[in-house]
Amino acid sequence: MLNLEWIWEPRNRTVVVLTSAVIVLAIAIVDWWTKPYVSLGFLYLFPIMLAAGFLPRWAIVIMGIACALLSERFSNLDPVDAPIRASFEALALVGSGLFISEVLRNRRLRLASQERLRVLVETSPAAIVTVDDRGFIELANQAATELMAPRDGHLIGHPIAAYLPELHHALRWEEGPQFRTSMQCRGHRGNGESFLADVWFSSYKEGATPKLAAIIADVTEERNAEDLTQGGSDHRERAPLNNRESEVLRLLVQGLANKEIASRLNVSESVVKNTIQQLFGKTEVRTRSQLVRVALECYRDLL
Repeated sequence: MLNLEWIWEPRNRTVVVLTSAVIVLAIAIVDWWTKPYVSLGFLYLFPIMLAAGFLPRWAIVIMGIACALLSERFSNLDPVDAPIRASFEALALVGSGLFISEVLRNRRLRLASQERLRVLVETSPAAIVTVDDRGFIELANQAATELMAPRDGHLIGHPIAAYLPELHHALRWEEGPQFRTSMQCRGHRGNGESFLADVWFSSYKEGATPKLAAIIADVTEERNAEDLTQGGSDHRERAPLNNRESEVLRLLVQGLANKEIASRLNVSESVVKNTIQQLFGKTEVRTRSQLVRVALECYRDLL
């Protein structure tokens, strides 16, 4: 498909605005010359669309009204209805120009936001990656590349599941709201080695597309030192959960508040609070964030 976005790049501002003015003048001359035969006023739409990417709103309005008056001035239609035709034509021209202006403005804001995110990721000393809705790494800095050691030396375009399967699972909550949390999971390097990772991640949306941003830290050495200090104590088995506890845990991990969970399950808010307290007791945690972390680590199959 033909990509015309390069026309509205900032470096083309002067050329495009002057070209639009020349086109308006050319249409007016040709329209005057062909006045007895055909009206060419509809062609004013094209220079307005060209200039709309660079002109302020008030200038687009003035340009649209001026083009409508020029179109009516050289029209071969009944002059009795000229004011009505000019009004509708001005509305059409101005509306089209403002629409193009807003579309281009929103795109520039989105590109600027993406650029700021890219700079933040690439300059951070922490290992940071962003993952698109298909589970592929979209941005990754040098620290992330060194941590996960891909075979070709590049992380961008690789599936996150190859390095952090648990993070790929978090991205699959398509119906859940935006959330942020942390977890500890097993990661895999490109050379086959595994490591223990602390992951802080947050979901967000770019337009309607869900994405994920994560900060990753290798804590293998810290955990080994902790295990030696504690004498290598065995890992506690997970406590069984009943149906209501499983449902509440699933909705809590998705970021819903107690009131929203109660509405989803058609129970009272006090029932939800009591169930969460039961989950605190069974998982031996004290806060909701700790409960989310335990859920991602131990109860993933129930989510």
